[in-house]
Amino acid sequence: MNINVLCIFPEMFSPFVDFGIVGRAQSKDLLTIKLINIRDFATDSYGTVDDYPFGGGAGMILKVDIIVRTLDSIDEKGDIYLLSPRGRIFNQDLAKELSKKGTITLICGRYKGVDERVRDFVDGEISIGDYVLSGGELASMVIIEALARLLPGAVGNSASVEGDSFESGLLDSPRYTRPGIFRGKEVPSVLLSGNHKEIERWREEEALKITKRYRPDLLMET
Repeated sequence: MNINVLCIFPEMFSPFVDFGIVGRAQSKDLLTIKLINIRDFATDSYGTVDDYPFGGGAGMILKVDIIVRTLDSIDEKGDIYLLSPRGRIFNQDLAKELSKKGTITLICGRYKGVDERVRDFVDGEISIGDYVLSGGELASMVIIEALARLLPGAVGNSASVEGDSFESGLLDSPRYTRPGIFRGKEVPSVLLSGNHKEIERWREEEALKITKRYRPDLLMET
């Protein structure tokens, strides 16, 4: 999979792109991340990429001509997504959908936002949640991490991905490891029983309980 990222702070992605699952996916040639600095396509010697908004108001706006010049420099763009509060909320279903694409391009906004005409050059918009960030760089890292996990071969044990929260529409069940007793708190005996059928049943029941308690909205969606 190829992911192009347009931003004004590509240095923010180091060391993120070199470690963990993202780094592993790249080392296995499962993922290629191309960081493209929008400032490289500025038309003046100052590297200007933003300007004051027409009509007045606070904040600076990323210029449409500079962003489109940056897009035009990419040979293989795939589907282009603007990271924006207006966008489709990023979740596991969307992650699966995007992971099946050969190439995507993410545009990271900054300052007060982007010129409205940028939206005429994208295929969609994505939001990672209802809160405010200073720019789209961190949001794009969230998306990249989620997609990398879904690439076959990126995670050593594929069963680990299949058991993640949200994969089945539920939060994951509790997980334990050694020691079996810590400060009086014991691991549930069923997990030590060796009865895989009972263990699976227990995990399904616990996942349902936890989802009902913490994220009942997930049950309403199914």
